[in-house]
Amino acid sequence: MTLSCIQQPHEHLNANLENGVLTLAINRPEAKNALYTELYLKIAQALDEADLDKSVRAVILRGENADFTAGNDMQDFMKSAAQKGQAPASQGAPFILLKSAAKFSKPLIAAVRGVAIGIGVTILLHCDLVYSDSTALFQIPFVSLGLSPEGASSKLLVEQAGYHKAAELLLTAQKFDSATAVSANLVNSIEDDVYAAAAKKAAQLSALPLASLVQSKALMKHNVNDIVAWIDHEAEIFMDRVGSPEMMEAVAAFMQKRKPDFSQFN
Repeated sequence: MTLSCIQQPHEHLNANLENGVLTLAINRPEAKNALYTELYLKIAQALDEADLDKSVRAVILRGENADFTAGNDMQDFMKSAAQKGQAPASQGAPFILLKSAAKFSKPLIAAVRGVAIGIGVTILLHCDLVYSDSTALFQIPFVSLGLSPEGASSKLLVEQAGYHKAAELLLTAQKFDSATAVSANLVNSIEDDVYAAAAKKAAQLSALPLASLVQSKALMKHNVNDIVAWIDHEAEIFMDRVGSPEMMEAVAAFMQKRKPDFSQFN
């Protein structure tokens, strides 16, 4: 089969297949690679097709430039919020992408520079190897937006980081650096040239027997169906929070460039 991400290029997603390694690079620098509905679905489609394409042995997900992704594009998010209830929460574009990443059977490597916000962090939980550099700045901001965790992060981050570290990152919504990401087992290592390091690791993996890689990953991720079900469960709770008074206060504060005041809802 021919990968549509290469056959039909997208203006905000650069795709390159070389020696069995498919590199998907988000390319929207003016918005710090913020994601919107069409782009979510394009990346998800690329992963789904790469999973079936025999010429692909590993995938690298990264930014084209100085950032990984700033997460959800705010304007696109508000449009989606206005359409709340028109379709099951699990069919929302961000959750479709997260499930494609969770179910991807081949090695999936993330390379993080600059900001990794929201889904920019939660998608890392579904990658096999994650590398960052010293510029990386992470945040899981959902609580501070009047929302709740997504992408099975309430399950996977506890499993990877331990309860107390996961609680610190999820409940405080604080920004954190690469060293903290390593200590939370979100990142394998900090690299000087993270894109080169990810490419080198992908090349090493692509030289190994693909069937053995796929089988080994399947054994380690034997609970993938439970993870996908938890993504759907979190999506329902997340979308229940969309449009809440707390979320609307967070959005208004963002637009007015002020700190939100949640005390009125306590």
